[in-house]
Amino acid sequence: MSDTQLTVTLSGGGIDDARAIVRALEGVFGAPDGLPADDHATVRTATFDAPATPPSPAGRTAGGALSAPVTVTVQGTPQAVEAASETLTHAFTARNEGAAAGDQERERQLRLVP
Repeated sequence: MSDTQLTVTLSGGGIDDARAIVRALEGVFGAPDGLPADDHATVRTATFDAPATPPSPAGRTAGGALSAPVTVTVQGTPQAVEAASETLTHAFTARNEGAAAGDQERERQLRLVP
């Protein structure tokens, strides 16, 4: 993984849930490589180019209502993962499910619930 990317993996919920989560992150990271599109997928991904300067988490904007719980894994630079985690926690009801840290990148898993 390049240190200029944030990868978001989503499992659970429907396509509209995945799109709502990705849209919540656009305010911090800009447009992803594409919105989740496969209605029948069980795991969906989106990749964002992280800005050169550390991103700031978005304000407390509601991300919308989810139809089902969604497990979200964010992976990238420590600054990008922290900004994404804070943004999702402010936009949705979230539970921290764990984290892993390496020298250059970090990973965090959140459980977003309706």
